Amino acid sequence: MTEKGGQQALYQNVRFGLYLDCRRRQAKALEYQQLPDGTHSLEDCADFIRHSCRIQRRAELDHNDTARAMLERIVADYQRWERQQRMLDQIAGGMA
Repeated sequence: MTEKGGQQALYQNVRFGLYLDCRRRQAKALEYQQLPDGTHSLEDCADFIRHSCRIQRRAELDHNDTARAMLERIVADYQRWERQQRMLDQIAGGMA
């Protein structure tokens, strides 16, 4: 289960916004120029989480098992994306 601090950290994580940028580009088949990195703000991140978890306030995660499970899925997807980014960075660093 995700710790409360981890949930709040995701709301405030600038890199989560980059993940949402990448996710939206992929889902909408957009080019980088159409949706550059940095498009999603921290407020957009919080809105995405609340909308995806079908809650109005973060505090609802403490009592809503369905919402908490969705957040755990979002966190897992984000962490997978971060691992992929680190791997790509290592590959690019080795080629430079």
